[in-house]
Amino acid sequence: LEIRGAGNLLGPEQSGFLMSVGYDLYLRLLEEAVLEEQGKPVTKAAECLADLAVPAAIPDRYIPAPEQRMDLYRRIARIRDREEADDITDELIDRYGDPPRGVTNLITIALLRAQAKSCGITEIIQKETLRFTLPKPDFQKVAQVCGDPKYKGRLLFSAGEKPHLALRLKKGDDVLKLAALVLKDFSEAEGASPT
Repeated sequence: LEIRGAGNLLGPEQSGFLMSVGYDLYLRLLEEAVLEEQGKPVTKAAECLADLAVPAAIPDRYIPAPEQRMDLYRRIARIRDREEADDITDELIDRYGDPPRGVTNLITIALLRAQAKSCGITEIIQKETLRFTLPKPDFQKVAQVCGDPKYKGRLLFSAGEKPHLALRLKKGDDVLKLAALVLKDFSEAEGASPT
């Protein structure tokens, strides 16, 4: 940078790589590369992966411009609380009208991911069950949530190679509402006091 200068990071000369990954990710990658070159540790925040069998996309008919859709995907992925979700929803209604179900599902999934991350859950996966991966489970919280009468016989803990809670799904279950309920109960459960 000292020899050649910073260049035009946002201009057309640099648009290829920057535009393909997005400005925020580009800056994060740049920061990680600089820290690596300086010999400083690069800390990567663990994110929560959500793989749910629900429609979650921004249709072309709702937002025709691909650049605007990509920007919206990026912004939705960064949602961390209900206030941010409400702000984006209000903006969408103002600019494009009522969002279709796929868009509202995307926002709900972003909120679930943020809440799961704060609980130490690294994955929410839907297969035959709804699985919540807990790399470092708090057994007191796990026991409390699994023992809740509303989950009787449906929510089980597996302590295998990838410890996880598994909620058996019934036909017609609203997966997003169930995931939100389990996360709420888990976050409110009394955990073991740190020693």
